[in-house]
Amino acid sequence: QVQLVESGGGLVQAGGSLRLSCAASGSIFSINAMGWYRQAPGKQRELVVVITSGGSTNYKDSVKGRFTISRDNAKNTVYLQMNSLKPEDTAVYYCNADVRSRSYSSYANYWGQGTQVTVSS
Repeated sequence: QVQLVESGGGLVQAGGSLRLSCAASGSIFSINAMGWYRQAPGKQRELVVVITSGGSTNYKDSVKGRFTISRDNAKNTVYLQMNSLKPEDTAVYYCNADVRSRSYSSYANYWGQGTQVTVSS
């Protein structure tokens, strides 16, 4: 069984910063892409940024230059540094990863439980 556990959400004023972390645990053989999604009230879940195992990234246009994703492959952990936060960044942020467990030969997609980020104006 594989689990993704996020941490680091909270309440911050506009212009402030937060750092999210997501640690994958369990019977992990390897992890391919890891990423962050978000869902604001009344809206669909959307991709914020994804990072491949090789370090290639793909950011949502509205967060480019403000958010930075990184990963520590040795710790099976992905981070999201969020700077210059805006009220429109308010959402539940979800970690996502393509993980191959030790029990199976193929990759499966996993989600974290989500962490709330609230940016006040």
